[in-house]
Amino acid sequence: MPVPATALPPRGLLRDEVRTRLRDAIVDGTLAPGEQLRDLELSTWLGVSRTPVREALLDLARSGLVLAQPGRSTIVAPIDGRAARDAAAVVAAMHRIAVVEATPLFTDDDIQRMRDANDAFVAAHAAGDTAAALRADHDFHAVAVDRADNEAVRTVLALYGPVLERAERLRFSSDDADASAVRHTELIRHCAARDAQAAAAVAEGLWLDLLADTIPQETA
Repeated sequence: MPVPATALPPRGLLRDEVRTRLRDAIVDGTLAPGEQLRDLELSTWLGVSRTPVREALLDLARSGLVLAQPGRSTIVAPIDGRAARDAAAVVAAMHRIAVVEATPLFTDDDIQRMRDANDAFVAAHAAGDTAAALRADHDFHAVAVDRADNEAVRTVLALYGPVLERAERLRFSSDDADASAVRHTELIRHCAARDAQAAAAVAEGLWLDLLADTIPQETA
């Protein structure tokens, strides 16, 4: 669909904030695969100058959400099966590392946060609210990432996580979300028992299942 015509109120957005807005618009389909991205239109919509928009687009190109080629149009990247599979394997490994490092450090409050997030995930799926299900899933996995406090893991997830969110949206709008909730419960059980290796295997498997279930198998 076209870039929304209504400008957002100016908020002195920094590059990272502009990147977040554009990333979210790509992930939720506001900016559709193949759509041309024009600096001027985007800067008007976001209420910022063209410089942070250009910088944000370069960042998004590095993560595979945008295709920017010299002398040609900048567009929203198609959902590329090979790129998504590569990203899924890396993201799965990062979540495994986070859970291994976090599990011995988990507090009872951390475990409750995971339970609460999974409850929110189940409720959102039952209500057909895919956006809320995605937020709840992010909150669920963020517990381990936050507790591990590994900056390298955070950096990699920030780069490649958004590439998978479009595939996650497909999964969470289908019955596959029920399977995710069951795996979440299994992960909580292992984390509560402080069984780091069992928990890590489940965490990694959640993301590899996404790879198998929703990402196209043909190469680009």
